[in-house]
Amino acid sequence: MSLTEEKPEKHCWVCFASERDDLNADWVSPCRCKGSTKWIHQLCLQRWLDEKQKGNGGGAVSCPQCGTEYHISFPKMGPLVFLLQQVDRALSRISPFAAVGVMVGTIYWSAVTYGAVTVMQVVGHKKGLYLMERADPLFLLMGLPTIPVLLVLGKMIRWEDHVVRLLQRYSYRGKLPPGASRYLSRVPAEGIAAGDHLSVSRTLCGALIFPSIASVVGRLLFVRMPPNLQRTLLGGMAFVLIKGVLKVYFKQQQCVIQASRNILNYPERSADESNESEDEDTEDSGNE
Repeated sequence: MSLTEEKPEKHCWVCFASERDDLNADWVSPCRCKGSTKWIHQLCLQRWLDEKQKGNGGGAVSCPQCGTEYHISFPKMGPLVFLLQQVDRALSRISPFAAVGVMVGTIYWSAVTYGAVTVMQVVGHKKGLYLMERADPLFLLMGLPTIPVLLVLGKMIRWEDHVVRLLQRYSYRGKLPPGASRYLSRVPAEGIAAGDHLSVSRTLCGALIFPSIASVVGRLLFVRMPPNLQRTLLGGMAFVLIKGVLKVYFKQQQCVIQASRNILNYPERSADESNESEDEDTEDSGNE
């Protein structure tokens, strides 16, 4: 009997082949695993690394059994390849910040353009150009982008909901049908406005189109008022007031409908319908 212990046979844990299947195979032991999971074919490990890295050749990969990170050795590269690799890594790190900067710049200049168009629309084309040509450039760069921001913030103020809540507290009980006032508590304190979520797209569209609507309403309702600025301001206030009154009325009626709802009894079937259903069940069971 030999004094030296026989070495365990190598088995690849990827393809499950042994060293007797391919005597010329290149074996590697890349981690702290022992026993049957210690050895693996070099080519099998390369293919497995390619699947795990998914094109990221520099990504770290660890053993799925013991968690040891594999030490990967790359051949030496020339100076040009090294330079190109460093440039590629730098671009990969900078590109997210550059993309954010481009988006912010695009939004900013879009807001500046929108602010300039709004000024010309509200005060008039010629007068708007005259004011912006003689204004401080820093004031224009800081003031024009705030116009769409203020419009959006103003659109987010939902004063109609507060009016509806006041109407719920003080005027609903006299308008509800008899016997319905005691069920008013099932309507939430916020009323229908609780389920009327603030839509981002609707808020943006409504805010950005508001100057155009104010200009049109001003021209229709205040024709005799010559200054374009005053006509547009009055048109905007008239539009907000008319829209608010209609919205308050609509939500108030929704609250009244919710407070006046009733749950109906389950409809009982007549004797003839019950007999017919029993006959159908009997026929179905007989056919089976």
